Amino acid sequence: MAEVSNSSVDLRSGFCKSNSIFYSKRSPTPLPPNQSLNVTTFISSRAHRGKIAFIDAATGRHLTFSELWKAVDSVAECLSDMGIRKGHVILLLSPNSIFFPIVCLAVMSLGAVITTTNPLNTQGEIAKQVGDSKPVLAFTTAELVPKLAGSNLPIVLLGNESKTKTAPNHQASKIVTSLQEMMRKQPENESRVRDRVNQDDTATLLYSSGTTGASKGVVTSHRNLIAMVQTIVGRFKLEEGDHTFICTVPMFHIYGLATFAFGLLASGSTVVLLSKFDMHEMLSSIAKYKATYLPLVPPILVAMINGADQIRPKYDLNSLHSVICGGAPLSKEVIEGFVQKYPTVTILQGYGLTESTGIGASTDSLEESRRYGTAGKLSPSMEAKIVDPDSGEALSVNRTGELWLKGPPIMKGYFSNPEATTSTLDSEGWLRTGDLCYIDEDGFIFVVDRLKELIKYKGYQVPPAELEALLLTHPGISDVAVIPFPDREVGQYPMAYIVRKAGSSLSERHVMDFVAKQVAPYKRVRKVAFVASIPKNPSGKILRKDLIKLATSKL
Repeated sequence: MAEVSNSSVDLRSGFCKSNSIFYSKRSPTPLPPNQSLNVTTFISSRAHRGKIAFIDAATGRHLTFSELWKAVDSVAECLSDMGIRKGHVILLLSPNSIFFPIVCLAVMSLGAVITTTNPLNTQGEIAKQVGDSKPVLAFTTAELVPKLAGSNLPIVLLGNESKTKTAPNHQASKIVTSLQEMMRKQPENESRVRDRVNQDDTATLLYSSGTTGASKGVVTSHRNLIAMVQTIVGRFKLEEGDHTFICTVPMFHIYGLATFAFGLLASGSTVVLLSKFDMHEMLSSIAKYKATYLPLVPPILVAMINGADQIRPKYDLNSLHSVICGGAPLSKEVIEGFVQKYPTVTILQGYGLTESTGIGASTDSLEESRRYGTAGKLSPSMEAKIVDPDSGEALSVNRTGELWLKGPPIMKGYFSNPEATTSTLDSEGWLRTGDLCYIDEDGFIFVVDRLKELIKYKGYQVPPAELEALLLTHPGISDVAVIPFPDREVGQYPMAYIVRKAGSSLSERHVMDFVAKQVAPYKRVRKVAFVASIPKNPSGKILRKDLIKLATSKL
């Protein structure tokens, strides 16, 4: 807040009249002054009293902090011996596992860049990301090797070594070693010269649909990740005792990667990993490992409320202190429903984007969460503007416009895509979030709508443009528009409005099957309507709002 005098900032809202910026009301995040610092070294040098870093919920296998850091050193040394250097991109294709963080931390310690992808993605979708990010090596499991067919990437196998025998033959020649083998190496070369890694260097390349259309690589620096780690540790006051978190969210996603693979390690917390979401496994893990924190997405929270009368007698959830919900703001009905069923558990919420390293706003107490519908108050060291999308004017309290964010966790830009970068980040470092919001007189942010047109299915992002392009390849379709259709359980799902070609007898089922064969399950079209024409503005842009109104008017 250096450039403004405190007197011009309203203490309630954080709004400064002289420059129309909202400032965070939370204590600023301390950042290390040493520029020659990578996020792995930063995390590993943090003092804490923690013993166990990761537990695999399914097998009970665990990694202590000392085993984790020894493994990171061994894997980093093997990668260095393989010729991996600063700036090289490494692909990680894996479900959640206790090995996931080892790979990420080892890669980043060398100044190399980790890019993750969703194991549910099709071979074609993964090939597109490989083509864009140009990795030199991939880490994956035996089961997922076929998804890298045709990529010609050397592969390191993750997981159970007995399974490496079952890796499909056609890729066997590409498998260079296993992670277990790398972890067995004794780190010996203390004097090895490594490339100097600076806080400004790129650490991760996560793919996000951004504020528009097709998937883009988000360039996140070591500084961005260090700021995120500091925010997480500060938010949960984790230095003040032992904490166990259940990881229900995917680690390839910013929420899972930032919080569970990196952030919580710095505080000595224990993370219990679910390789895929399972309600029974989640609840029994809370009881078994006396978990204190449960991060989740709204559909799981709703399921816990609806099933509370069966859940509470069956599982001991007494250790649970807080649930942390991200993905979409919670309604009064959901918050109070949860409080009524689980009176000893606090509901916390968070708002962030891949482009802001998962940081943006949060509610840090039940009292704050009871500002029903809020995304929370600005995270520490963050600044916001509410900008009128038409005039570009920065607006004051309780006025609705596009939310712009600025602060230490904001990305460097989109990978090899200057056009997308300049349309999302301005010259002063403001990130246009694409969300229409207002900030109230107490500094709470409310998301009103999306300027960007992404469909949020169970927290996954589905760009309508991608599905539209795919549907237009069908010989029976002349025009198409895909919109988000609201659903209580999953948030939103893709609905397609189709204009059939003359003489075509295309059915709803045929359209859904055509898409399902070519995309990950969360991107499937789940509702179809046939129309004579697609409404568009004079420049040819689809008027999605009109179609959304049409679809939801029948609800």
